[in-house]
Amino acid sequence: MREYTNTITLTKNSRGIYSLDTSLGCASGMANNNKGCYNDCYAQRYSKKYGYDFSKTVLRYFKNENHVKSIISKINKIDLDFIRIGTSGDPSENWEHTLSIIDKIKDCNKQIVIITKHWTNLTEEQLSKLMSYNVCINTSISALDESNLLNNALFQHEKLNLFCKAILRIVSCDFNLENETGKRLSIVQENIFKNYKVLDTVFRVSKNNKLVTDGIINIKETKFLGKKCNVSKYNKKAYFGKCSSCLEMCGINM
Repeated sequence: MREYTNTITLTKNSRGIYSLDTSLGCASGMANNNKGCYNDCYAQRYSKKYGYDFSKTVLRYFKNENHVKSIISKINKIDLDFIRIGTSGDPSENWEHTLSIIDKIKDCNKQIVIITKHWTNLTEEQLSKLMSYNVCINTSISALDESNLLNNALFQHEKLNLFCKAILRIVSCDFNLENETGKRLSIVQENIFKNYKVLDTVFRVSKNNKLVTDGIINIKETKFLGKKCNVSKYNKKAYFGKCSSCLEMCGINM
C-alpha cells in the first residue's frame, strides 16, 4: 500500500470542510483494530479505497516560507469561518508538531478546529501555548470507548477549558436496550449527555460491524450527500449534511 506524502496541503471534502491535517494516518487508532475506532473508521475506509496505509502516521510539513504564505492566503479566502486539523489523522499523536504548524498559520483570519481523541496528552507547556492561538479543540468521545480512554478524554476536555475553547464531540448511537451490552453502554451515553454540553455526531456504520450483528446498536438506512448509508442515530435532530448549513460549525458557534 502507498504511504502519504509529508507535504502539508489544504483540502476540501464533499461536506465542504477545509482541512489542514498536520498528520495523515492514525497508528494509535489502528493499533488494536485494523478497521480503526469502533471497527468502522470512515477515514480508514476512505484511505483503503485509494490504496493508502492508514496504520502509519505520516507527519506533514511546509516546504518553505513561500509554501506557508500560500496556505495562509488560501485559508483567508475560504467560505467558512474555520479550518479543521484532525480529519484524516489525529494531531495528538504528536502535539509538538501540531503546535509548530499552528504557530506558522496563527495569523490567518479563521478559527482552527482541532479534532482529537487525546492518544497522548498535552503537557502544561503545550497547554499554555494554546492561549495565544485562535483554536477550538473538539475532544472526540463515545460510550463505545474503553473506559480508560473515555475517562482520560473527559479529564483532558475539562482541563482544556482553562486554556482555549473546548467542545465535547460525541459519536452517539441508538443502543438496543434489549441487549445487555447495549443497555450498559446506553447508560454511559445518557450520563455524558446529562453532565456535559456536547456536539452530537452521527455514527456511520457498516451492516457487518460486530456492534450491528451482535445487536448492540440499531441502525437505519438513510442518504448522506446523495448516497445510501447506514447510521446509528441517537438524536433524530442531530445534523447530518453539508457543513455550510450546520448551526454548530464544529463547535465554534456553541
